[in-house]
Amino acid sequence: MSTSAPLPPPVSPFSGTPAPSPRGPFVLLNDEPVAESGADLLGVGRAARQLAGLLVASRASTPFTLAVDAGWGMGKSSLMRLVDAELAHAPEVHTVWYNAWTSQGADALEGLIKSVLMRFDRRVLRRALQRISERRALLRAVRAVTTVAAGPLGAAGLVDELWKTLSVNSQARNEMRGAIGELVQEWSQTDDFRPRRLLVVFIDDLDRCPEETVLAVCEAVKVYLDVPGLEFVIGCDRSALAPNGLLRDLSPAASAFMEKIFQTSYRIPVADQQGVRAYIDWCARTVGIDQLLDERLTTMLAERSARNPRRIKRLVNGFVLEATLNPMWDDFAPEAVVRTLLLQYFYPDFYRMVAGAAGSGAGDVIAEFRTYREVRRLLRTPDPIPVAELPTVTRFLREHDLPEQDADGRDATLSRLERQLPSGFPEMVRDQEFTSLIDGLVVLPRSEELLRRLREGAELPAAVEPEPAAYVQSLPPRAQPPAGAYGGMPAGAYGAMPAGAYGAMPAGRAATPRADVAPLRYVRILWVDDHPRNNESLVNAFRAAGAVVRIAEDSAAADAALAVERPTLIVSDIERDGNPREGLEHLARLRRDGRYDGPFVFYAGRVTPERSAVAEELGAHLTSSGPEIELLVLRAAEAERPLP
Repeated sequence: MSTSAPLPPPVSPFSGTPAPSPRGPFVLLNDEPVAESGADLLGVGRAARQLAGLLVASRASTPFTLAVDAGWGMGKSSLMRLVDAELAHAPEVHTVWYNAWTSQGADALEGLIKSVLMRFDRRVLRRALQRISERRALLRAVRAVTTVAAGPLGAAGLVDELWKTLSVNSQARNEMRGAIGELVQEWSQTDDFRPRRLLVVFIDDLDRCPEETVLAVCEAVKVYLDVPGLEFVIGCDRSALAPNGLLRDLSPAASAFMEKIFQTSYRIPVADQQGVRAYIDWCARTVGIDQLLDERLTTMLAERSARNPRRIKRLVNGFVLEATLNPMWDDFAPEAVVRTLLLQYFYPDFYRMVAGAAGSGAGDVIAEFRTYREVRRLLRTPDPIPVAELPTVTRFLREHDLPEQDADGRDATLSRLERQLPSGFPEMVRDQEFTSLIDGLVVLPRSEELLRRLREGAELPAAVEPEPAAYVQSLPPRAQPPAGAYGGMPAGAYGAMPAGAYGAMPAGRAATPRADVAPLRYVRILWVDDHPRNNESLVNAFRAAGAVVRIAEDSAAADAALAVERPTLIVSDIERDGNPREGLEHLARLRRDGRYDGPFVFYAGRVTPERSAVAEELGAHLTSSGPEIELLVLRAAEAERPLP
């Protein structure tokens, strides 16, 4: 398999010579939804026109609810805004917007109903209040009639009076749907309006709300506002609202309830390749980095972002902030910032090795990868290895403790080699966008200095974190750990980690956010590492959260600590005391002698198939990720917490 050639520098169309890399000025993109068809870059305008037409044509079929269904950042709000703009041209169609994220719990019920009532004429509201007053007991009626007759109330005052009257007790609430139905009927079906008037209610960000708010909105829509003349368009990720997502009730009744709320749904399709590339080009031109993205980088950004417009904007804005605010990049071309952030965002495991993850001992991992790619090509060819390239193969095999020749042939040699290399190498070597990204980074001016700084951990660029899952974001503040409480991980971020990400960690109660002041106060961690300064940020965060963390710089010190106290969890490096396998061998001794049988985590910069296999045999977990360490400690805290 041929290797990807380094990309040539951009060429000026006027001189034929390499064009200088621009150094700003840059600008930031906003995250506002598209509100007019002229700004529609992803082609959702056609869907908006058709949806608007269906809503207008279906006014005789009301009430009904349509879900605009899509994941985070995929354009739900933009589509709904464009539908709203189309409806502005339809006769006797009115709209109202309600953002469910702005309310909590029971307030959402009141807020939504009041938002709907505010769209009706004052005369209709006044007559509705009069009708309700006449049906109540004399004292109640006198109070209400007096209030109405006391002076001309505005729409807001009339809506407040209606809500007070309709929500005063359970009996009044039983009458609410009928009263609202009469009000809407009078508003929509008078002789003055042909065709009948229609009110379309847009509800956005429902999937970002806590469970009680979701249920309150559903109650308002289905119990009190389910009347002819009203249509609801609700933007949400239905998978986040499913019983196994935000709504924790797994009963068939819960599923049936949600199906009853949404009579129909429109799933926003992922934009096609051409549309996303055009969107990326627009973003790049707008912020001023269009000269820095070649075809392969654009393809990578489109595919690795899952063609998600918001992720694309976040990454582009991350570049602008990093290039503008971090003085480290004053010494390097802007393209170095772009390629470094793309590497960090889309290949985080590899980036951690490049940036000198704690205890990695990885050296120049980019040089190692590029040499592996060449050695792999030579071992896979049926032809004899050229004499000029044989020293490269021999040296690389020796560096990874492998013999120069394998009796079983080249395929066996390559297989044994790949067990010693970081686990992602065989997949990444086949990823043309990745190899192009690396090759382009290496050939940039002063790339050696940049990689040296990254390896030394100096002035690293700010992390560009993917957005947490919507149902994790929706957790109320009291249910989320404080920002940075566990070593800088964004609050809620651990909830978005994929299931099964915890490897050989023994199963136990799931780690869930708690409202404790010191959520780790029952946790005792023994941390074994001959370079403890590499772990200071994590250790300090765990201690601040209440954990007791004891440091041992070698296996003998760890044995002495174990003789005094059994920890909740042991975190250890692998390479120490001059032995590249000391951590693994130390745990093997502990298990064999019965001195420790609890949770054990290897925190290492290099995660290789061989290391993973040995760790699994020893009942341990192996990771290079700080956030994953945080999650495992949270899980240990839950397992250690006394039952109520």
